[in-house]
Amino acid sequence: MLAAISARSLSDVEERVTLPQFRMLVLLSTQGPSKLVALADLLGTAPSSTMRMVDRLISTGLVLRETNPNNRRETLLRLTDDGRRTVQDVTRRRHHEITAIVQKMASEQRATLVQALNLFNQAGGEPLIAHLDETLNP
Repeated sequence: MLAAISARSLSDVEERVTLPQFRMLVLLSTQGPSKLVALADLLGTAPSSTMRMVDRLISTGLVLRETNPNNRRETLLRLTDDGRRTVQDVTRRRHHEITAIVQKMASEQRATLVQALNLFNQAGGEPLIAHLDETLNP
C-alpha cells in the first residue's frame, strides 16, 4: 500500500523525478546542503551512482552544485526553490492520501498506527514525521 501511495504521489513529477531521485531530494531537504559522499552514504549507493543521479537532478533544475563557502575545495549540493517545492508538493499529496485512508480506521487503531510508524522511522534512521499524530488523529 505504501509503495502504491509513493508511486501515485510522484505521478505529477514522474517525467522529471524517479523514486530514488526523490529520496535524494528529501535528504537534501532534511539535511540541507550536503557533500556527494555524505549523500551516497545516506542513500547506501556508490558515489558514482549518486553523481549520475545528481547530474540528472541538476539538469532538471531541482538541485544546484556550489562551492562550499567555508572550504572552497569542497562542493556542496543543495535544493533549488523548484526542488524544495517538488518535495513539499509530493509530501503533501502523500500525507493527504494517507490521511484519507487512516481516517477510515477506528481512533484506537490510528493511535497504534502512529506509534508503530514513529518506531518504524526511528529504527530505520529516518527523521520523525512532524505532526504525525495530528495528521492521523484529526
